[in-house]
Amino acid sequence: MTSTIELTTTWARACAVSDLEPGWGEVALLDERQVAIVRVAGEEVYAVDHHDPHTGAPVMARGIVGSRGERPTIASPLHKEVYDLGTGECFTDPSLTLRTYRTRVVGGMLEVEVDG
Repeated sequence: MTSTIELTTTWARACAVSDLEPGWGEVALLDERQVAIVRVAGEEVYAVDHHDPHTGAPVMARGIVGSRGERPTIASPLHKEVYDLGTGECFTDPSLTLRTYRTRVVGGMLEVEVDG
């Protein structure tokens, strides 16, 4: 007997992309989670956990947005650890990881994957 597992993806609507200022983070409460949303440019938007992996403080949306080479980054406003916005990898301390969420733009609205 073959069993199949159905995976469902739940997308939560966060805001209009036009409401986000490039290079600046905002916080959204999605499915009871605080998610930091960062618009890099155009419709290139990233979503990561709002809690700093090093301290647990809810501050990542106030982090410093930048880049390492071609990779968009965010630095914690507390201890300045630098994270890749796409992968959550920490460039300055490999023992730390920032949770990331997939995003998509549908009809000008940003949606964030909250389950999957």
